[in-house]
Amino acid sequence: MAEKTIGIYLFEGFEELDALGPWEVLASWTQQYPDDGWRVRLVADTTSPVQAAKGAVIVPQEIRSGDVDVVIVPGGDGARAVMHDPKVLDWLRHVKESGAVVVSVCTGALVLASAGLLRNRPATTYFAAFDELRAVDNSIDLRTDERWVDDGDIVTGAGISAGIDMALHLVDRLVGTERAREVRRHIQYDPEPPV
Repeated sequence: MAEKTIGIYLFEGFEELDALGPWEVLASWTQQYPDDGWRVRLVADTTSPVQAAKGAVIVPQEIRSGDVDVVIVPGGDGARAVMHDPKVLDWLRHVKESGAVVVSVCTGALVLASAGLLRNRPATTYFAAFDELRAVDNSIDLRTDERWVDDGDIVTGAGISAGIDMALHLVDRLVGTERAREVRRHIQYDPEPPV
């Protein structure tokens, strides 16, 4: 059986935790359980280093392609430039039409909306970006109190750390609840905020 691929799309100014929170969850899963048949890759327009919103510099593993089963678009200030990039928007439409699940975290939802992928769908985003998302596409059914929204071939996550919860949901959806619980235990993700 061919391995299935999850691509996390990196671009200049992406929010670190939007991408690396899901990366931690999904890479922990795919490395611990290779027999599940999935792999996760950091993808970008080139394999040159990409500088994130808070200064981290990440080297993508692959150039983005249509050969993905799930693609995750993080948010961050850089998402505002990406949402106007016709090549990226065409790529997202193409992978969705090819049967991939398209996912956003935080203001990555602006990119999905700009590609027309959220039209007449429920979605969430960063708490301070709902008006901005509504301005891109007022047909979106905004779910302001949801940590993530799964609408089949489109999944949207709320802001920043919500990407961790959303990624655990993806593991649950793709292989099952027990596997998601094992991954959660492995990364010792059991939030108890100090305040």
